[in-house]
Amino acid sequence: MRTYDIIYKKRMGQELTHEEIDNLVQGFTRGEVADYQMAAWAMAVCLQGMTARETADLTMAMARSGDMIDLSAIRGTKVDKHSTGGVGDKVSLVLVPLVAACGAPVAKMSGRGLGHTGGTLDKLESVPGLRVERSSQEFIDQVNKIGCAVVGQTGNLVPADKKLYALRDVTATVDSIPLIASSIMSKKIAGGADAIVLDVKTGSGAFMKSLDDSFRLAQAMVDIGREVGREVAAFVSDMDQPLGWAVGNAMEVSEAIETLRGFGPQDLEEVCLALGAQMLRLAGVAPDAAAARKQLLRALRAGHGLNKLIEMVEAQGGDVNYIRQPVSLPRAAHIVRLAAPEAGYVQHIEALEVGVAAAMLGAGRETKDSVLDLGVGVLLRKKVGDQVDRGDTLAEIHVNDESRLAEVQERLLGAYRIGAEAVPKHLLMYGLVTEAGVERF
Repeated sequence: MRTYDIIYKKRMGQELTHEEIDNLVQGFTRGEVADYQMAAWAMAVCLQGMTARETADLTMAMARSGDMIDLSAIRGTKVDKHSTGGVGDKVSLVLVPLVAACGAPVAKMSGRGLGHTGGTLDKLESVPGLRVERSSQEFIDQVNKIGCAVVGQTGNLVPADKKLYALRDVTATVDSIPLIASSIMSKKIAGGADAIVLDVKTGSGAFMKSLDDSFRLAQAMVDIGREVGREVAAFVSDMDQPLGWAVGNAMEVSEAIETLRGFGPQDLEEVCLALGAQMLRLAGVAPDAAAARKQLLRALRAGHGLNKLIEMVEAQGGDVNYIRQPVSLPRAAHIVRLAAPEAGYVQHIEALEVGVAAAMLGAGRETKDSVLDLGVGVLLRKKVGDQVDRGDTLAEIHVNDESRLAEVQERLLGAYRIGAEAVPKHLLMYGLVTEAGVERF
């Protein structure tokens, strides 16, 4: 079959067959389909969309383009979690050990961050000695032994997606829901999970800015799961302001530890409980989300989640003294206070601007080769709905290199909107999408 015909068929809004999609993806991966042809096809998808069956076929074709991790040697229903990303999103650091402490095996492959903060792997590497590069056998053995592991993706996991995303990034074809959904789900399926819980962030600090588009993406990924035989649940959650208080690698690890001790930010704890309840339900550990939530709360209050994090860090070569005493984690040399310029109420915090400010301090990568400063970041002291007096501390800037400090301060002040009228607290979770349907909160 000719690539030209596949492009033309999709451009005309027709449904592609399984064979056509597979031929296109495998040919592109092998270099037989030219970049300009794949870019033309991606634009046709942006304009015409894809059916649920087409999107599932694309997902599986991309998953099969490289390594497919076989986790069948791990006992039980393996459950994974994925977030579409946001500012201050350290959920995995809390959720993985907490869910494992309740008896559900969590075998998680994560990536590194590129943008305003590091990824889960970068944050974990704030702990000296911790290794995120593990062989498949080490990965499996660790999950069987202690119930969880967080490791880096293999070098040949979903190569088709890496190539396609690089094209989409420069051809204005990133914001296609079928292409986004298949990109995310291909990595999760290639990673070997039996069940997947997704956290689709929405708002100013999220990839998906529109609430309706966020629900459409959540639905598309649940549909993929149904088509390919994976159980999937997807939350749509708020990212109009940062999650928790800390934005920065070691600072977020410290906040995650405090959350596992039962003293973390309420919004972070609530997101972890909601996601964790679905993970336990899909893993068959709890009969429903309500029972699962009670189980998670018991494990959290008893310190079982923290103990499981210590086990995981130790199993991956990390120095557990840094978990027991997080004050020892990397810290910035200077803390600069950001003062409120007027009295009133915090009405809005532009999450992305906070993330960019943290990146300017060194908490994020401008290129894939950038070296992170693990100790720097922003610690929010006031969030949406809080009352402030003139001169109150809105945030702390944790900084080593002060060369861009003035610019960071200006950006952070611009991120805060203070007004005379009180505003309600943000809704944290907007809804849940499962095979049973859409539930808006």
